[in-house]
Amino acid sequence: MTGKIENYILGELEKKKGLIFTVIDPDDYEKVEDAVGTAKNSNEAGVDAILIGGSTLSSQERLDTVAKGIKENVNIPVILFPGNVSWITKYADALYFMSLLNSTKTYWLSGAQSKGAPVVKKVGIEPLPLAYLVVEPGGTVGKVAEVNLIKRNETGRAADYALAAQYMGFRFVLTDTGSNPKEGHVPIEIVRTVSEVIDVPYIVAGGIKTPKEAESIIKNGGDIIQVGTAFEEGKGSVERIKKMVEGVREGGRKRE
Repeated sequence: MTGKIENYILGELEKKKGLIFTVIDPDDYEKVEDAVGTAKNSNEAGVDAILIGGSTLSSQERLDTVAKGIKENVNIPVILFPGNVSWITKYADALYFMSLLNSTKTYWLSGAQSKGAPVVKKVGIEPLPLAYLVVEPGGTVGKVAEVNLIKRNETGRAADYALAAQYMGFRFVLTDTGSNPKEGHVPIEIVRTVSEVIDVPYIVAGGIKTPKEAESIIKNGGDIIQVGTAFEEGKGSVERIKKMVEGVREGGRKRE
């Protein structure tokens, strides 16, 4: 049974053929109002959802404050992209209920999830079952979770993981290179190959910096992109975000 936020995502995908989520890491913004400002600008520019998350978290209070401020200032879903069990707050609509499939540690496969599940149920936010795959270089998440990284030329391995995820019942698949990698976003060949073998929504994250890159990823089979670093540090103006949104929509039109 799908929930309200999952139905929203599926409905918007059906209409637009490609979506964009803004990622906001509370600890990457010096002031709470700056994080909220990026969310407001994203909302105005036509982004489809706001994600709140990161690899580390300074405090629960910081998460609650940022999430509450964002929720009060946008009319699109606020979804948690949790780095661990502590990344749960009642001020969000949903969260990625993730398993990091290519981690070498069982904690990131099922341990954290078993600890977090009762909290998610108690808080009452919607879980979105998601398989998380990390591609090199992997960034902080690759190190923290001791990931057996998918190499950038391992298109078949990425596709095998993604198909296995679908068969195990995950309703979303996400490939991520880590935050702002110098190597760039997930290679287009991986995007194309993964999208060809799965039927569930495919999310591409990490290193997407330009509207052209966004367009290419969507055109070649990505369903949703996530953008964080490119909108931080004063770069998240309405106009800048709007151009990225336009890239995604153009990719959706060409894909269709």
